[in-house]
Amino acid sequence: MNRLKKLWLEQKQLFTPFVVLLLVIMFIVEFVKGAILVSILPIYMKSVLGISTFIIGWTMAFQYLGDNLFRSPVGWLIDKVGYRPVMLTGVIFTFASVIIMVTFSHYSWIILACTLLGIGTSPLWPCVITGATETVGEKAAGTMMSVIYMSWLSGVGLGPVVINFFVGETYTTAFRVLVLLTIACVVVTYFLPAHGREASLKSLIQAIRDRRAERRPSSGLWSRQSAKIRQYMTEVKHSLHVSWAFYPALFAQTFALGLLTPVLTLYARTVLHLTPSQYSMFLVAGGAVTVLFLIPVGKLVDRWGTRWFINAGLVISSLTLLTFTFVKSIPLILTLVTLLGIGYALLIPSWNAMIASVIPKEKRGAIWGFFLTIEGSGNVIGPILSGKLWDSLGYQAPFVTSGIVLAVLFVLQLFIFVNRKAMVK
Repeated sequence: MNRLKKLWLEQKQLFTPFVVLLLVIMFIVEFVKGAILVSILPIYMKSVLGISTFIIGWTMAFQYLGDNLFRSPVGWLIDKVGYRPVMLTGVIFTFASVIIMVTFSHYSWIILACTLLGIGTSPLWPCVITGATETVGEKAAGTMMSVIYMSWLSGVGLGPVVINFFVGETYTTAFRVLVLLTIACVVVTYFLPAHGREASLKSLIQAIRDRRAERRPSSGLWSRQSAKIRQYMTEVKHSLHVSWAFYPALFAQTFALGLLTPVLTLYARTVLHLTPSQYSMFLVAGGAVTVLFLIPVGKLVDRWGTRWFINAGLVISSLTLLTFTFVKSIPLILTLVTLLGIGYALLIPSWNAMIASVIPKEKRGAIWGFFLTIEGSGNVIGPILSGKLWDSLGYQAPFVTSGIVLAVLFVLQLFIFVNRKAMVK
């Protein structure tokens, strides 16, 4: 009885109304984003517009570029003005992006829409990770990361699968569904609490008054704001104690994933010649395995630490990707997809719990934004290089390169753990 009561209290702490709102917003936004980037754009731009895989990669890169450029400023804004205004602005940008895709068909407008989609989704991860981890504390960081990634994977996985049922000879119905979902997301976002908004506004007003009192006539607005941001980031730098390997490892983890983003659908449809229903089965298989393992792994990470889960996840994922395109049997490919799902289920909560452990509480929003910017740069460069590798070296090159990057990451993270062990001693 006491154990059941303890379990109920843990679940209550995890799923507060604030956290639930954040997870619902993440699910809807990632559903829309996954449907657009995975199911609609690659095939539409390849088969209808007839453009190269390299250009498709650049289109994906513009989306990630818009997302990445604004993550650090978003983290800073969360600390200053709270969650609601930041997230609401992003969701409105996402809505505008979908409207442009519905209205215009030329690929230049699609590139613009993808850029706006990236800008619109840039507040998502800093807001969700900062708010959720702040709510549960460090002891349940692994479990909370698992819950966050379940919401993310559910949206990213179901978006491409469900939207296929609305794609016929035209994409009109599919886009209408996406418009309705973004409208619903705007409504949900309005109910977010503006955490710390009142106190933050008072401090901002006081800071503005102090600056006006001491400001020189020659100092401009841009120079003042730049100095303020530099000072804040200097404080962030001094508050971090991480090894040299930490920053390239942040990049490598998302770079490996970015290499796969523009080519997964093309590989399934043009090389394996899978039907839409078969491809949906593969997406569900990989995603479902990952989702099922996330929360158990997160709880084990909170109990036993991150090291062995990161090691196992990287080894399984790397070996799977290195052999993936050399297998032609559908049952064997399905097995490899399942193994890849297990590998990422081991890696996701442990990796992010490790990152969360080095972040000081007082600058949580800014540092998460800073780290997510480094991670996001991998998502920008990965799709560009992936398209070039596909066009120049063949369809196997992006998958093999991704596997090699994860193997390099395995070596890098060993230095991170050695450094942290030395710091503890």
